[in-house]
Amino acid sequence: MIEFITETFRDLISRGGVVMWPLLALSLLSVTLLFERCWFYIRINRPGKVSRVRAMARSLRLNDRAGAKAIAQVEGGLYGDVVLRLLSEPVTEAAAMDVVESQRPRLERFMPTLSTIITVAPMLGILGTVLGIISSFELLSDQAATVDPRSVSQGIAEALITTAAGLVIAIFTLFPYNSLRAQIDRSLSAIESLTWAAVSGQDADGEPPVPPTPPDKPDTPGSPQHPSSTAPAKTDTISTHQS
Repeated sequence: MIEFITETFRDLISRGGVVMWPLLALSLLSVTLLFERCWFYIRINRPGKVSRVRAMARSLRLNDRAGAKAIAQVEGGLYGDVVLRLLSEPVTEAAAMDVVESQRPRLERFMPTLSTIITVAPMLGILGTVLGIISSFELLSDQAATVDPRSVSQGIAEALITTAAGLVIAIFTLFPYNSLRAQIDRSLSAIESLTWAAVSGQDADGEPPVPPTPPDKPDTPGSPQHPSSTAPAKTDTISTHQS
């Protein structure tokens, strides 16, 4: 079985022409990068990790810094690093955005390369198609010698094989790529929930309680604050002395 696959693979490479070699390199690179990215997101977004992220967000929201730090040290990884950084400095809205953006390159690692493979692979296939058709027409345009039909079919086969190979590489890279984009959005949402939980917890703890305003007491006649109760008394005293 292995020998049959090996022979078939060698036959495709030889029949596809020179363009098959860069397509082979792109396929190997795509498989390697997809494996690395899938393993990364399996480690950070498995169910156990999600429950710990929720526990850290709850502790930050309640301003339980010791509890959040203990969970982050056990958790480690991407989300643990985010929480430890949030606990190491005062958290403002600008600092929260900086934390989110600092983790974006780590989440989007190799994604531009995978996007380039999806774009370039079909174009290389088309290039192989053009080269195969050119070689076939060169044989057909030779009027001085008898053209071997197998030579013409070889050029047509080269055109079809490279096109098919480029499309296969692009399609089998596109589906995991879109799944990884969804994982990136999910991870960024989790990081944003941690940062805004830290901001809300710090604001709730940093604002002192406002004392209640005492109700206004109505002035009563005869009290020291009431001017009308003291003025007549002074007048009576003056008139008594004069008399």
